[in-house]
Amino acid sequence: MEAFEILLPLALILLLSKLMGLGAHKIGMPAVIGMLLAGILIGLLKYIPWDPLHEAFFGEDVSFALSVMSKIGVVLIMFSTGLGTDLKKLKQTGLASVVITTMGVVVPMGLGALVSYLFMPEESVLSHLFYGAILTATSVSVTVAVLKELGKLDTKVGTSIVSAAVIDDVIGIVVLSVLSGFTSGEGESAGWNWFNPNAPLVAIKIVVFFVVAIAIGVALRKLFDLMERRAPHNRRVPIISLAACFLYAYAAEKLFGVADITGAYVAGILLGGTLSETPYVESKVDTMGYLFFSPIFFANIGMDLDFEGITSEFALFGAVFVFVALFGKLAGCSVGARLCRFSPHDSFRVGLGMMVRAEVVLICTARGVSAGLVQAGIYPFVFFIILISSILTPILLKWSYRREEKHTPKRPAPPPDWGEDAHLHDV
Repeated sequence: MEAFEILLPLALILLLSKLMGLGAHKIGMPAVIGMLLAGILIGLLKYIPWDPLHEAFFGEDVSFALSVMSKIGVVLIMFSTGLGTDLKKLKQTGLASVVITTMGVVVPMGLGALVSYLFMPEESVLSHLFYGAILTATSVSVTVAVLKELGKLDTKVGTSIVSAAVIDDVIGIVVLSVLSGFTSGEGESAGWNWFNPNAPLVAIKIVVFFVVAIAIGVALRKLFDLMERRAPHNRRVPIISLAACFLYAYAAEKLFGVADITGAYVAGILLGGTLSETPYVESKVDTMGYLFFSPIFFANIGMDLDFEGITSEFALFGAVFVFVALFGKLAGCSVGARLCRFSPHDSFRVGLGMMVRAEVVLICTARGVSAGLVQAGIYPFVFFIILISSILTPILLKWSYRREEKHTPKRPAPPPDWGEDAHLHDV
């Protein structure tokens, strides 16, 4: 393949992703849905019987080039997510958000692993756990938009959802890191079981990674502080930040057996938060990521969707998987809120707000597929999870608040106070 040949699929991916993303945004859906639909539409080209077309969009060299760009895209997404994670909120959330997040992780993960075991008992324990881990991710961007529109973002429910989402990201990445640590470099399960002799080594490597990452991160923060004082808003800061992101991602996977996306996320947390230059760095990363690399990642997933290998049994598993993904998050977070003495209505709203999924669930799925622990056929059902949760959450949240306002008795207006001139108004 000549180098210029990659330009045609790139042009179509970027154009369709932008158009479909704008369309999704217009109807109140996450832009990621539009990007996935763009990939699915491009993927339909493979059914046109014309070899030059197949070679131009699905040739081996083209697929490899797109996979490399997709990898950069997912690393940038996680780095940006880390930059936007405000650790100060973890100190301010209190017990409620911790309980809500914990229940919102444990319940859907347990249900996902159980469903995987019931339908595919021949798979390894690690595979079942990974199917469950896919369901732990949450994305509250849609929820925040709805609560802001309703004027409820600064309420107890809104604050709890936003704070719980921060903790959810951290716990989800830790879970993903632990499970990824039990996979070999060849992308196959390491044969994990409850008494695996490799378990202590894996645990030690994960702990060492976080210790080394934090130590280097502290040194980098001091370097950045010095650079900021000497030359604020200098391009050197985002460039060095990106270099640190890629180094963290590489070292995490290559040296410690931790997912590369975990390394990128940790780099984002360590370089974000309290740095005054964080918004500047984040804007540069988002511009580069969402302008070019991220659409390629999401579109590439859509292009790779293949319904031909899905059996009736796996389709049934997928349908149940979608149900437990929605129900598990809703029930887990609602119960967590109820345990923290939220009212039944507010508990239901918290569960609804945490039910939405977006890019992180796709990233977790992609990690499981590349590790050989999750079947690629699960992608369409993950897409349905994103689609259904993004549609249901705004509708049900608005219905919940409007129903409450409708059934709240209105207080009678107080009689007018005419003061000393009251006799002038007597009839």
